[in-house]
Parts: sequence; structure tokens; C-alpha cells
Amino acid sequence: MKISTAWMRCILFAAGAAVATSALASKANDTLIYASDSEVENIGPYHNNLREGVIIAHLAWDTLVYRDPKINEYKPQLATSWKWESPTALVLDLRQGVTFHNGDKFTADDVVFTFNYVASPESKVVTRQNTDWIKSAEKLGEYKVRINLKQPFPAALEYLSGPTPIYPAAYFKKVGVEGFSKAPIGTGPYRITSVTPGQGVTLVRNSAYFKDSPLGQPKIGTLKFVVIPDPETRVAQLMTGAIDWIWRVPADQADAMRSMPNITVQSGETMRIGFLTMDSTGSSAANSPFKDVRVRQAVNYAVNRNGLAGSLVRGGSQPVYAACFRAQFGCETKTVVKYEYNPAKAKALLAEAGYPKGFDTDIYAYREREYAEALIGDLHKIGINARLHYMKFAALQTEYRAGKTPMTFQAWGSFSVNDTSAFTGVWFKGGADDVSKDAQVKTWLETADSSLDAAVRKENYSKALQRISQQALAAPLFSYSTNYAYTSALKFQGYPDELPRFYEASWK
Repeated sequence: MKISTAWMRCILFAAGAAVATSALASKANDTLIYASDSEVENIGPYHNNLREGVIIAHLAWDTLVYRDPKINEYKPQLATSWKWESPTALVLDLRQGVTFHNGDKFTADDVVFTFNYVASPESKVVTRQNTDWIKSAEKLGEYKVRINLKQPFPAALEYLSGPTPIYPAAYFKKVGVEGFSKAPIGTGPYRITSVTPGQGVTLVRNSAYFKDSPLGQPKIGTLKFVVIPDPETRVAQLMTGAIDWIWRVPADQADAMRSMPNITVQSGETMRIGFLTMDSTGSSAANSPFKDVRVRQAVNYAVNRNGLAGSLVRGGSQPVYAACFRAQFGCETKTVVKYEYNPAKAKALLAEAGYPKGFDTDIYAYREREYAEALIGDLHKIGINARLHYMKFAALQTEYRAGKTPMTFQAWGSFSVNDTSAFTGVWFKGGADDVSKDAQVKTWLETADSSLDAAVRKENYSKALQRISQQALAAPLFSYSTNYAYTSALKFQGYPDELPRFYEASWK
């Protein structure tokens, strides 16, 4: 993505205006305004899987366990201790003296309600992989619970430290899913004071946040999340001081902003993976070309992963060939097919499959339009003419899960869970987002997810990842990097798990 001369002038003009007028208004009133391009339609953590929702969840809710992102150790959060009673039963002692944002006391009843609710089909949890290992929860005392697992699940603590926040039982029963999405309540460092569709969310520091939290005490008084779909508008508003923090800044724009005296730019690789899905079962059309493995392999050979990572995404991005992030437990990549960029080989495979002149298709995407357009360019070189349908995430997900999308460009950050199950379990284990429905892959993943033997887990993940690549059931492309840009008045640190921890942020 190239920056035009006019756009550069706009950046420079905005920077000058911001410096001249002093962009410290938010510091003065202790309000951090952060912006992103996507809106969470249901703010309840179990009923959305957008990254924006994950961020808000970690601000407003607590989990039983905390994983320190700096040293990857599990620490007490809402639970003070835990022990395995058996391979399928985990007993936890709970923290006393914690209250929800409405003043209700946190007890075992809230934990039992939360896990029994999300384990039930009636809850309609969006990402079932995060909770389908839970069989039930039972109360052993006012501050003691037992979580019963359907089968051994060695990654349980990892999930308890991430995508499984605790709900207030009495309040949720009173207001229901819809009421909770409009006026949510948690125990976290910030409490949500307003949810405005189409605009954003306001959070205020929880003055009663428990002092022994491993998160520490929040320092900034008010956080405002605002939705600004247009990337150029986000940059312009940051430069003029209307907002304080943005991310997903295109690499060229980030480079241009590094010289601005009032702006700090921070970059780094994340565990989010960009990938293509293909209709290998023919659900979108009986004669779908993607039913042929040679066509799917051709797509993999057609994509210039090194070019995408090094020239477009940048900021530490690397090519990816396996359906996981390399740092996740079980992400065994030695046996996967590393599809080199080879348009000639891709064309030969298409011809072999009966498409010597290529074919027309549709591709769906909801983020980073420029990435999708670059992919379309690569496909066009081998004769696949892909028409882009660019839409909001919720609309794409509906079409995708209904089997109407021959090809999609998507991204997955694994809910920041440091285990391969958080990727493969969502996209290849038979759930709503598994469009390949490969029985052998599913069997290997079930073994890998449930074995208590680390070697067995790694062996079965390796087999599953190898088959996913050999059969080209998807096309993993690159790891994302994130370019954060924010007012220099802010002290902020990003992490590879793509969770902006605003409760750690402070004003300089």
C-alpha cells in the first residue's frame, strides 16, 4: 500500500496542528480514547469472537486463572489455588472479598452458573471450542468449586486464563443475554458504563477492584472505545488529538508517522494468522472447483507468502504454512507442506484438474481489504478470477457458516490461547467454522486435545497439521504484525498475544 503525496501532506498538516494545539486533552481529563474498525454486535464475551470484544472482555471481566504474558506462568486471579482431583475433575478455591460492578458479592454460585450455562447448547456460545471441554461445575462450598471435564483436557488452565470470564449469576438471570449485552457487569479493572451501537463503549476505572489482582490496579480513569471504519480517518483523528490510540495501521503509514513528534509507533509480530478457506465439500456449489485437491494445492502455490509478509504486512510478519502459530504448544511444522511461490506449478495443477484457463469464483473478506486485494492479484496470475465481497464480520460469518462462500480470507488470533487446539479446534474439529469436515483430521485432533501425554499430543497434532496441508484444506498465509500508533503522552506496551492491556497503561 503506497502513501500518496496528498496523503503525506495530510499527515504532516495534521501533525502540525496537533503539536500547535497540544494534543494532551485526554491526559488532562484522564480519558484514553482508542479506536478500531470493527464493532462488537453483542458485547458479552461468550457471544462474540471479534478481537475488539476480546479486548473489552479482559478489561471488564476476570477469569479464574491469570497467565503472566511475560513469563507464561499461571497465577491466582478469581481462584486462589487449584488442584486436579482426577484427570477430569479440577477443584478450585475462590478468592473472597471480590464484588461485581453492581456491588453483588462474587461467590461459587457465579462460577457454577457461568460454566453450567456456557456448557449448555441453549447458551449459543459463539466459539464452542472455548467451552466444549466443560461437562459441568458444582459448588463444594461458598468459595470452593469443582469443574468436571467431559474428558481429560490438558489445556484446561490455559483456557481458564483466557476466554472463560466469570458472569454474575443473579444479574445475568435477571436481564438475560440481550439485557446483559446492553448493560454488562463483571469484576474486572474497568466497569462498562455505556454501550452505544454504531459508536462504541465507555469504561470507567473500577475503584473497588480487588487489591491482590495479578493485573494490578488500573491507572487511567476512563477508557472510550470508538468505532471508526475508515483507516485514513483513524490516522487523521489521532494526529489531531481527537483520539489517543489506534492499531492495525498499514505499514507505510506507520513508517511515515514515526517521525511525528507527538506520536509513538510500536510494531511487532502477533500470534494472529491470516489464511484462506476453500469450499472442499462443495456446499457453495455442486460443481465447486475447490472440491478437487489439486485446485486447493494450486491456490497454495499461487500465493506469494514471502511477498505478503515482507512487503505488505511487514513489522515482523512471517510466512506461515501450518494451521497454528509456531509458539503454541503442539504447533509441529516439520511435516507440513511448505508451498513455495510457484505460479507455473499452480497453473499445471489447475490444468491437470480440468481448468487450463482457470475459472471465476467469489472471495469474501471482512478486514484488511488491501491484503485481500493482493491475494486476488496472485490468484489472477494463475487464471483464478476472484470477485471480492467485502462485508462486516457478522455478515460474512453468517454466509460462511451457511456454506455459501467458495473462498474466504480470514484471520484468527486463537483468543490469545497458547495451545494449538485454539486454532485447529475451531477450524478443523467439526464445529460451525469447520467447512472441510475431514473425519481423519477430527479424530487426530480429538486425541491430541484430550491426551495427558505431551508426546501423544504433539504426535497427533503433527499428523493433523500434515494432512491439513497435504489436502490443502486451507491456505495458511502469514502471521500478522500489529502497528500501534498512539499519543506520546501515553505509556503503553503491546504483547504478541494481541491483547492491548489498557489497565497497565498510564499517562507520562
